[in-house]
Amino acid sequence: MAKKILEGVENNKEIKVVNKKDKHLNIILIIVTCILIISLSVLIILNYTDLFSNVTNLFKNNSKEKIELKYTETSDNKIEGVYITDVSDVVENVMPSIVAITSKTLISSGQFGPSFFGQEQYAEGAGSGIIISKSSSDVLILTNNHVVTNASELSVQFINEKSYDAKIVGISERKDIAVIAVPLKSIDAETLEAIKIATIGDSDKLKVGNGIIAIGNALGYGQSVTTGVVSALNRDVTIDNYTNKMIQLDAAINGGNSGGALLNSQGEVVGINSAKYSSNALSSNASVEGMGFAIPITDIKELITTLMNGEPDESPTIGIEGYIIDKETSQSYNMPIGFYISKITAGSGADKSDLEIGNIITGIEGKKVTALSDIQDVLYKHKKGDTIKLTVSYISNREYKEKEVKVVL
Repeated sequence: MAKKILEGVENNKEIKVVNKKDKHLNIILIIVTCILIISLSVLIILNYTDLFSNVTNLFKNNSKEKIELKYTETSDNKIEGVYITDVSDVVENVMPSIVAITSKTLISSGQFGPSFFGQEQYAEGAGSGIIISKSSSDVLILTNNHVVTNASELSVQFINEKSYDAKIVGISERKDIAVIAVPLKSIDAETLEAIKIATIGDSDKLKVGNGIIAIGNALGYGQSVTTGVVSALNRDVTIDNYTNKMIQLDAAINGGNSGGALLNSQGEVVGINSAKYSSNALSSNASVEGMGFAIPITDIKELITTLMNGEPDESPTIGIEGYIIDKETSQSYNMPIGFYISKITAGSGADKSDLEIGNIITGIEGKKVTALSDIQDVLYKHKKGDTIKLTVSYISNREYKEKEVKVVL
């Protein structure tokens, strides 16, 4: 009897052990189930968040078109090294963005005047351009102002050698740039398929010695490519009485290259080829070689957008003409260094101020004037109607004295 009772107790113990194992398994299953439920919930929430975001973006719509610079994808071909030797892949990718421009200008001077025996005589010019954007009605092209100025007719030739008439959308004399347009309705489907919008780069990232590529309609012969390096940055270059800071390069730049693209090794537009130094053929001095200049693209991005949208370049002016008295002239003639005023435009802000012919502007807004660009840099930061303060030297009793003059731009 005692033996049976002992067995029963042992059996009960075994039953209790089995029950404990079952409880552990149940707890594990509950934990695993909870983890699965939480994971699925998180995934569902994330998916609904993305869906909501996509639906929201779908219904965003701007009612008024504003043309912007298009930043298209760059070429993957980045060429390493100081000097670029093989640019074929980059050129192939960029060439559809470059155009040749032909202008016709009525001859207004000469032995027989603008017309000869009743027939008008025209001079033909060549230049280049860069496709920078597209609106709902036009393909927009950036070039130099001196390429299109005074043109009575403009023609643009695209990569497939088809030509179309163009019109001027906006110009800036001070920066020597212009935006012209070819109407979309006049361009056939084949041409639209062949062309592309250029990629705009950052000229502020350029360093002296960087490899560069220049593409343009040199001498009107059609698109050609030259390569070189950045020779210098922030060079003061004067074109049509306006001085701007430019990129100096040693790539060959010739007539017809104006308005063409200056590219970095990734095929991004970092400048507009605009000018070159050259010597007189009769000069006894050595000829000038490898001194071309381009307008830095970053300096004019906002202005380009302004011109693309048909808004005027409202550049402020003082209303004066003259020249810089440099250090050498100052020492020779005992004159202050600055800008000598030789002419004042009637009705201008200068004409309505206390400025006089013969005055020398030695300072502007507290900054010394030693070059024309010192004045222009300040003017570019202002708008018409703003008032600026000039420091002026004037002659009194045969000696120069200083005064401050306020001028409304």
